[in-house]
Amino acid sequence: MPTTQLSVYFFLQVAVIITVCQLVGRLAQKLGQPQVVGEMIAGVTLGPSLLGLFFPELQRALFPKETLGMLYVGGQLGVGMYMFLVGTEFRADHFKSRFRSAVSVSAAGIFVPFVLAFALIPWLLTIPGLFAAKAKPLEAALFLGAAIAITAFPMLARIIHERGLAGTSLGTLALTAGAVDDAAAWCILAIVLASFGGQWGGAYAAIGGGVVYALFMIFVGSRLLQRLARHVRPDAPLSSTLLATVLVLFALSAFAMDAIGIHAVFGGFLLGVVMPRGALTEKLRAQLQPFVVIFLLPMFFTYSGLNTRLGVLMDPGILLAAVAILAASFCGKGIACWAAARASGENNRDAMAIGSLMNARGLMELIIINIGLQAGVILPGLFSILVMMAILSTLMATPLFNWVTRTPPASRVHASV
Repeated sequence: MPTTQLSVYFFLQVAVIITVCQLVGRLAQKLGQPQVVGEMIAGVTLGPSLLGLFFPELQRALFPKETLGMLYVGGQLGVGMYMFLVGTEFRADHFKSRFRSAVSVSAAGIFVPFVLAFALIPWLLTIPGLFAAKAKPLEAALFLGAAIAITAFPMLARIIHERGLAGTSLGTLALTAGAVDDAAAWCILAIVLASFGGQWGGAYAAIGGGVVYALFMIFVGSRLLQRLARHVRPDAPLSSTLLATVLVLFALSAFAMDAIGIHAVFGGFLLGVVMPRGALTEKLRAQLQPFVVIFLLPMFFTYSGLNTRLGVLMDPGILLAAVAILAASFCGKGIACWAAARASGENNRDAMAIGSLMNARGLMELIIINIGLQAGVILPGLFSILVMMAILSTLMATPLFNWVTRTPPASRVHASV
């Protein structure tokens, strides 16, 4: 397809994607769900599971294979920039005050999913359509464990933001536990990809490089970035030079994490975490967030939806596997994180709130399974199961969270302490 024709398709696709995501997202809001849940569902409706099922020729004409690369790049940009904005709201002081709870919740959210994954794999490998033929039991178990352990970090952040909990003690604890779980899951994914491709050096570089880069950003980068705050005028938007500087730093940070084999989203998040707080981060969110949320993120949801084929769940074997994976997913995150929070001294209200948020997987799940599908580790059957798990777990998060938090905590007088 000629390059000039790609641009024609791109603008038409973007118009359709934004329209559908806004309509379904607003419908989700009326039903008490965050708009982002509706946008996830909208992405699936534009793929072969709905639009392609009833209007296959229209779906293929609107999203030909030659154009999917554009949506992939746009979606990755959106996810990375959104994670950067999430990082700018991270509160390290709250994390320090609840260190024990964060560590306990994170450990439970990593350990239990992998135990369940290793228990399920011997049976799942006998079901056709889930894993690639050359996937070894250890690789399959590690990938499934990472997929279950992952948390919908950007969605978790968006739910917290929409409920007015951004920067609170509860919100920061949830974000911290989710960030640790996701970082561990990405490191394990790097090991799986390295083993699957026969290049163990890549895994060592990913994990070691990620740790070194995070330490550099926290202890060195944060001090260097303080200079940016001096150029912010309180009574005016950010200058074009300052905004361009931040965007260049974002691109380099995302590139660094992507190049070593982790993922661009963590580069964006790390940069956001170390950005100097105050007028700079407030103005960055005000100027960037509307474009990122409305224009860029829906491309990622649609790209994932185009790879989802829910029709494969009609196969009895795959359907039974889906039930087992869903049960393991909900027990391995929601219940395990609730129990860990309770054991570390959190009251039942906050523990249940943490469990409901940690159980949501949405966006990060879509990222990790897209990587697994493109690398050839998993097949469309498991991909579709995990998409369904991502949607269902995220659909559950908001109603359960609202139900849990509708009353003040009983065991703590000062909830903000």
